[in-house]
Amino acid sequence: MSLGLFDYLRKARSRGFVLSLSGGADSCFCAVAVAEMVRLGVEELGVEEFKRRSGCFIETATVVQQEGAGGEGVQVVENPAPASALTDNQQLVRQLLTCAYQGTVNSSDDTFNSAKSLADSIGARFYHWGIDAEVTGYVDKIQHALGRDLTWQTDDLALQNIQARVRAPAIWLLANVQNCLLITTSNRSEASVGYCTMDGDTAGSISPIAGVDKDFVKKWLRWAETELGYPALRHVNALQPTAELRPLEDQQTDERDLMPYPLLNRIERLAFYDRLSPKQVLATLIAEKPGFDDEQLRADVRRFYQLWSRNQWKRERYAPSFHLDDYNVDPRSWLRFPILSGGFAEELAAL
Repeated sequence: MSLGLFDYLRKARSRGFVLSLSGGADSCFCAVAVAEMVRLGVEELGVEEFKRRSGCFIETATVVQQEGAGGEGVQVVENPAPASALTDNQQLVRQLLTCAYQGTVNSSDDTFNSAKSLADSIGARFYHWGIDAEVTGYVDKIQHALGRDLTWQTDDLALQNIQARVRAPAIWLLANVQNCLLITTSNRSEASVGYCTMDGDTAGSISPIAGVDKDFVKKWLRWAETELGYPALRHVNALQPTAELRPLEDQQTDERDLMPYPLLNRIERLAFYDRLSPKQVLATLIAEKPGFDDEQLRADVRRFYQLWSRNQWKRERYAPSFHLDDYNVDPRSWLRFPILSGGFAEELAAL
């Protein structure tokens, strides 16, 4: 992944990476991936050769820190330490990676602190702004057009998606202004079931972790905290993965929205690596998981195939990714599937 990011960076003639750093597992993984690109690149090439080959190092203006919690219109540069106080690798990361936390009323202090601490520890530039005004503006327009209020009871997915989608224009603008590649943070588990917002969190130039599953991401972050020396990952490693798109009192988590990630990944592998039918997948799971509720497993298998079939169009539009595992769900590099299909209707009925 480190070599892939470096090659993509220099061959695309870009000046670095921009990342919408939510403080969750996927975006934190991507931030560490850039830091590891620097560490391993310097280890192999040396600082000066790394800088020369990247083609990214030019003088940039100093950004002044503004104190504040980052409400509407407030931009905060975290990592206020002067460049002289940073290590060589941190100074390189500061030049190559710009992160932004784009909060809403549904964002928590936990994810903000996770994002802030990680960016600060690796040396990345870090901005923070709120997007509630933009979300409210779009919601008000549609409410006026429809002549009714949009509510969480009647418009749940639409209200979630607009938050993710509103984050895209500003982060794209930041990437364009700086001539940088925008990193997309979706993983393979999300791609399989379409747990993403098209033109929202899927927006970007390169998707470095789209080839690995969410359970691996969580395990790798715990490993990286101790074995690679990223203690700031303790914040994200203490959190349950969540999109933070519903009101905080709902206590939204990814696995409540979907199913346990290890189960999702197992179904995915049985279905598209081992090429088993839905009936065979269910039988395998029942045999592998004695004591589990067979009806719940049946419901989860049915839900996986339904979500998979409905969301091929999203997988067709993902940013380019790396083939890191023994399989992936990218239709351009491993797994073709029709955009429109029967959705396994007969096979699921037979369950």
